[in-house]
Amino acid sequence: MIIVTGGAGFIGSNLIHQLNQAGERNILLVDNFAPAPNLTGPKFLNLAGAEFADYMDKREFRAALKAGHFDNTKIRAILHQGACSNTLEDDGRYMMDNNFTYSKELLYFALDRDIPIVYASTAAVYGASTDFIEQPKNERPLNVYGYSKLVFDNLVRRLLPEIKSTVVGLRYFNVYGPREQHKGRMASVIHHFTRQLKDTGFIKMFEGSGGYANGEQRRDFVFVKDLGRINMFFAGLLPDSPKKPVSAVVNAGTGQARTFKAVAEALMQVHGPGKIEYIPFPGDLKDRYQHYTQADVTGLRAAGYTAGFTPLEDGVKQTFAEEPAA
Repeated sequence: MIIVTGGAGFIGSNLIHQLNQAGERNILLVDNFAPAPNLTGPKFLNLAGAEFADYMDKREFRAALKAGHFDNTKIRAILHQGACSNTLEDDGRYMMDNNFTYSKELLYFALDRDIPIVYASTAAVYGASTDFIEQPKNERPLNVYGYSKLVFDNLVRRLLPEIKSTVVGLRYFNVYGPREQHKGRMASVIHHFTRQLKDTGFIKMFEGSGGYANGEQRRDFVFVKDLGRINMFFAGLLPDSPKKPVSAVVNAGTGQARTFKAVAEALMQVHGPGKIEYIPFPGDLKDRYQHYTQADVTGLRAAGYTAGFTPLEDGVKQTFAEEPAA
């Protein structure tokens, strides 16, 4: 069995579809289908056509772990995508339980049984830093979401000298692709720009901020299917997966920052021409916003992942070829 937490979410659902394409069906999907104010649609729609062996609610799953219900279950890998990813969530107790304690429970379960575990971290751990090397001096999160992820990364790093099985943390940069229509404000700019372009003929982006000119703020945009492949690679689920255990916390991005203008241009190539409108920078994002991100992929390559990444323009085309209404 393969366990995928957050399996109905944006990244998790894409991962399950990719596992299916690789011939995997014996999957336990874990998620939370309770309504949430930051979501704008039901997550179950992401699973149309997906095949998995079983489903468990996140709370049921955590209780089952503690009760030993999986002690005699053969688990090939755990792909831990489940988290609260709302960067505007200020409830620190809720965030730490979701993103730290839950992850810690899974980590110790996996370590006790030598089960490969690959988990989702985030580039939000770097905050306003402009140096994206996986070192403490660069890690200055701007919100409790990034902080909760960093605390877990640091736990993993403290354990690295004694870890004998695969434990890989992937610091996702700006992920985009199909199946993110439910994410509301937390969806990628690719999703938001598309809705604006189709509805109004205009794409709205921020005026100059953080030292960047209008629309020149830049991010490392990474296609969700590339992240799915990285997860499967380190979990030992691909023909070219490492033959020996890997333990590391590494960046998962393309290593190339692109401007928001470039995103708009790529979308217009798919959806037709439009215009760009610049809007004032929102006050509630002050001191929480990353104006620039670019993954340093040296650590990822050193851990053994050598495949290339999908260029932005190609990823945008693939997104809407698979999900025309996104």
